[in-house]
Amino acid sequence: MKIEDEIKGRFRNEYHKGLINLTYTAKQLSYEFYQSLKKHGLTEQQYNVLRILRGFRSDAPLSIGFIKERMLDKDSDVSRIVDRLFEKGLVSRKENPADRRQKSVEITAQGLELLDKMYSCEMKADTLLSNLTIEEVNILNQLLDKIREKKK
Repeated sequence: MKIEDEIKGRFRNEYHKGLINLTYTAKQLSYEFYQSLKKHGLTEQQYNVLRILRGFRSDAPLSIGFIKERMLDKDSDVSRIVDRLFEKGLVSRKENPADRRQKSVEITAQGLELLDKMYSCEMKADTLLSNLTIEEVNILNQLLDKIREKKK
């Protein structure tokens, strides 16, 4: 369905339409993915932190700053997210003896088990763009990268 029909609106120009279309589509896909995460009691940001910790776990415990640099949502309060994951037993955290403000964070066995159980969420994420061919997905990725290049 065209964006005009979807939101029943009009646009100043094609650039405005493109931006609204991109925002609307991203929010729609994010909502669909969030629904699958909700079944496991996680937010997108918590899931993102767990994935980062799993991906870098062989490198040693990670700092809050390291995690924040890799977050999809740059406005996330990583310290609070880590606190919530700690309360759930999904991560461990240790204060740096040299600087108590610094914390080292690691994913726990329980956190790894949860991510393993959530494999269906990852598969669901893969299907969100399944109406595109691989060539179209490659073009989409190139265009999105190009949009971010202009921003810098």
